[in-house]
Amino acid sequence: MDKAALTKYILDKFAGKVELLETGKVEPVFKLENEFLLEFCKSINSDETLHIDFLCNIAGVDTGERFEVVYSVASVKNKIRFDFKVVMAYENAEVESVQSIWPGANWHEREVWELYGINIRNHGNLTRFLLPDNWDQGYPMRKNWDAPDFVRMPES
Repeated sequence: MDKAALTKYILDKFAGKVELLETGKVEPVFKLENEFLLEFCKSINSDETLHIDFLCNIAGVDTGERFEVVYSVASVKNKIRFDFKVVMAYENAEVESVQSIWPGANWHEREVWELYGINIRNHGNLTRFLLPDNWDQGYPMRKNWDAPDFVRMPES
């Protein structure tokens, strides 16, 4: 399935629930509502045409005005790949864990929680693994993060 066919398939299957973004130069990128995340992930995983069986990555993004969580997924069997993201307000940001669908989400979700402070609902082991257990200096990947020994590079 090429990029155009994949994009059409997803837009048709999830009409009104996903939006194609223009940022995907190589692979399509979709935006979906946070409330639809778990249902969408279950569907793309169980759909035989897509059969998304590999979660490549989950990344947090702090735009300075909001948070985004970006998921990169693929099907090994069908040789397709795409990205999707959910956008949420800066305050009380949280997403549902997708660990029940792709167990490899465990560490990616912990990283998003640990470095951005985005809560992962229903995660089985939301504990630190990058920062010290007693870390109390906030979330280092947030744009507004600051610490006594942190030197911010000048804006270019």
